[in-house]
Amino acid sequence: MTSLGSLPLRDDLRGRSPYGAPVIDVPVRLNVNENAFAVPADVTAALQTRIADVAASLNRYPDREFTGLRTQLAGYLTDVLSREGAADVAIDPSMIWAANGSNEVLFHILQAFGGPGRTVLGFTPSYSMHPLITQSTGARWAEVPRGEDYAITADAARTAIRQHDPDVVFLCTPNNPTGNRTPLDVIEAVCDAAGGIVIVDEAYAEFAGPDFRTALSLLPGRPRLVVSRTMSKAFAFAGARVGYAAADPALIDGLRLVRMPYHLSSLTQAAAEAALQHPGSLLAGVRELAQQRDAIVDRLRALGFDVVESDANFVLFSGVADPALLWQRLVDRGVLIRDVGIPGSLRVNAGTPEETTAFLTAVEDILSAHPDTLGRSSQ
Repeated sequence: MTSLGSLPLRDDLRGRSPYGAPVIDVPVRLNVNENAFAVPADVTAALQTRIADVAASLNRYPDREFTGLRTQLAGYLTDVLSREGAADVAIDPSMIWAANGSNEVLFHILQAFGGPGRTVLGFTPSYSMHPLITQSTGARWAEVPRGEDYAITADAARTAIRQHDPDVVFLCTPNNPTGNRTPLDVIEAVCDAAGGIVIVDEAYAEFAGPDFRTALSLLPGRPRLVVSRTMSKAFAFAGARVGYAAADPALIDGLRLVRMPYHLSSLTQAAAEAALQHPGSLLAGVRELAQQRDAIVDRLRALGFDVVESDANFVLFSGVADPALLWQRLVDRGVLIRDVGIPGSLRVNAGTPEETTAFLTAVEDILSAHPDTLGRSSQ
């Protein structure tokens, strides 16, 4: 049987592992930051109606400019800015890009502005797909460790940019897998210091506290800034695979050069458009998930773990003597969380109240039976 090693694979891909979290059939799965709540009934009804409307025309290619979807996404982001007090900033449909999940959006950006001979900078630990997407486009990945409490300071960011002279910079806020935010003044400092594209990945922004401010407000006058978001998390739409970004129209034009023809199907566009007509219903679970997240933070701290303050729908906790062993003991009790490779740490996403209770009860049972589960914090 032929092995991959015997095929003429690109040299820079040899020895790498594909992205993927363990898929284990257990009752409680809190490992991939999904929204724990099902799509609401009014949204599913709207989806069925809208998809039925386009079904008869599936013999035709979809709108390659996804005009209706871009208009609705622009309206949603303009409303976000208005609620944050930035009513003077409006997002025009010409500033919107969408693709099959935010990963494809990021891939398009790196195809257009990264590639061979170029450098992409990230502050780690952060989203594990950022280096994978970078390397898959042939660019060089450069990483700079985050500081205390996984924060990035403006001075540290400027120093890193002077050192690496990147063509693209990744910032993630709230950051995955740590959950902490990056202040706007740091993002402004990065935009001012960097000569290339600055990507702000806001996949979890809807879960953040009321004092969180989106980088969308920084877009005017910054043609190299792009803010990426997704419908997978807060919108409970992970199965639909819809990600999007906002940027200067000139930057969006660059993404047209690398996208595949008709990359968003008619069904995907129809589903997303129907969903965006019901933002209140789709986002109804966000507050509940934030409450479950906070309950996890409080209980884990009471049990003796160190927990990073989180603005996302997940929690990173440290002080674990043996993360792999605790992970397995939780799986044995029917609970799946994520080992993200940070020493002494594990990540768990917020679930339904029943799922949160199951996780915390399992941790308490394990600590009772194995007090040595707790170790010194590794941060």
